[in-house]
Amino acid sequence: EVTLTALFTLEHRSVRVTGFYDGDGTYRVRFMPDATGRWKYETASSAREMAGHTGEFVCTPPISLGNHGPVGTARQFHFQYADGTPYFPFGTTTYAYLFTTDENAKASLRGMQEAHFNKSRICVLPKPLGKGQQILPFPSSGTGADGRGGTNDLTCFNPAYFRLLEARLMELQKANIEADLILFHPYDAWGYKAMGAEADDFYLRYAIARLSAFRNVWWSIANEYDLVKAKSMSDWDRF
Repeated sequence: EVTLTALFTLEHRSVRVTGFYDGDGTYRVRFMPDATGRWKYETASSAREMAGHTGEFVCTPPISLGNHGPVGTARQFHFQYADGTPYFPFGTTTYAYLFTTDENAKASLRGMQEAHFNKSRICVLPKPLGKGQQILPFPSSGTGADGRGGTNDLTCFNPAYFRLLEARLMELQKANIEADLILFHPYDAWGYKAMGAEADDFYLRYAIARLSAFRNVWWSIANEYDLVKAKSMSDWDRF
């Protein structure tokens, strides 16, 4: 029920960013500046304790090796990084990379680096991985080996799940690999593909607030959207 935003300003330009709840009483706002200079910010919130906080920081040119900023388009038909460096996508799919075991994730990352992939398509919501307990994005009363067989509490998130996603996104970023995040998919065992409009929108707002400040994040609405039978074309248009 709590809302949180922050207004970031550089000279005459302002950008408003939505914050999110990260569990344990902690709220966060993430912002990726797209210009160097002195940025100022001020928070606004429905909670008095988080409203009206101000501050500033200086955005400098990148110092980390391989940091060319986010990828965009140039001259209609080409990809390039924000600093003008050309980007030639050479991609693969590692659907479960964000939420698989550490051992599997390390093997996937090593394989991507050995093959010189610079982009991978990855699911944000989980897919079944076989045996073993699996961390889930929503609290679940499931009693099965991977949380299946129960009901989901779609009114709140499991922050630990999203922290794991973020750690894996940073691993890709350090390897100069773009993460093409698939927001919806049909490979589901918990009912996430049929959550209903209110829960869908709640999830999308949360994912955007948490993940859009990563410079290597791309967005893909769905994979094989026509196999997600619970969704209509009006749903995809709304997303």
